[in-house]
Amino acid sequence: MYVKKCTFAVDIDGTITENGGGRIHLDALDALRRLTNMGHNVIFVTGRSSVEGFLLSVFGGTTKVAVGENGGCITLDSNDHILLGNIEECKTALDIIQNSIDNVVEKPVFPRMTEVVLERTFDLNDARKILSEKKLDVELSDSQYAYHINSPGIDKGTGFKEIMKKMSINSDDVIAIGDSATDVPLFKVAKTSIALGNAANDVKSEANIVVSAKAGDGVLEALDKLAPKLSQM
Repeated sequence: MYVKKCTFAVDIDGTITENGGGRIHLDALDALRRLTNMGHNVIFVTGRSSVEGFLLSVFGGTTKVAVGENGGCITLDSNDHILLGNIEECKTALDIIQNSIDNVVEKPVFPRMTEVVLERTFDLNDARKILSEKKLDVELSDSQYAYHINSPGIDKGTGFKEIMKKMSINSDDVIAIGDSATDVPLFKVAKTSIALGNAANDVKSEANIVVSAKAGDGVLEALDKLAPKLSQM
């Protein structure tokens, strides 16, 4: 029996967490650890800090690398980071938005190196319109956990492509699992993409596979569906 080596690109919030509270779904994490022990790559690709994702990989027993800040930052080790985004242009965008819209508040998060993270307290489309009028080119996205301001061209897909190059990973071997609009660019670089039951319909429409269960339970359902495909004679 030959087991094909795959690379699982896995979101964190809303994907391997419980009930949106940020607690890790331990059964889902255990399943991902078992995949790692079988020889597969399991890489967290998150809107959170890449350091948070890296620490989860260390303590969770998965592949010790993480893509964070929606693709803006990659952490390879405790003090080894690849910065793909520019936080200064994101701060400029924040200033413009705060001067134009009420209730724009930064979210208290683990320190960021390439992005600005905001509470979901205003209309994101209003902010996009204002920045377009100012001809400021940045990415505004909603991870459901927070709003994010990233440098132009930065998303989970571009961030993960850097890991693919570094680790010589073929897109045919990538399986992406996520739940929010920020995961759609990641779906596009993976041969197999899986949207969980808690994903919005427009996210589900971009995935190859949709499971009915939500968050961590959905990850377990997805892995059960994939199990026969991971082994080849």
